[in-house]
Amino acid sequence: MWLDNLSGEKEPMKAIRWFLTAIGVLLVMALPTFAADSGSGAFYGNALGAGLGAALTIIGAGLGLGKIGAAALESMARQPETAGRIQTAMLIIAALLEGVTFFSLIVCIIMAFKS
Repeated sequence: MWLDNLSGEKEPMKAIRWFLTAIGVLLVMALPTFAADSGSGAFYGNALGAGLGAALTIIGAGLGLGKIGAAALESMARQPETAGRIQTAMLIIAALLEGVTFFSLIVCIIMAFKS
């Protein structure tokens, strides 16, 4: 893994610690932006919520497509004679997943620009 295990911590815990530290640093660096007065008088968090929603959508879609591809390739390797049917099913599932992903991203974009 890309993280060295120098302190004796388990790898997933160390990755979580790095992730939380990075989020904390980003939030601290963003404080001047949150404190700036844009003249609107109110901050509703639409853009922040839309950005987080879009990020979670992309991460979920990436993980889902990766699992679909891995499972399809594994099953094709076990039973090569059914590769055509498995590939067709994999493409249909991937297309449905992409449709839901695009819908979610469109909702996030609409929410970001909603006043």
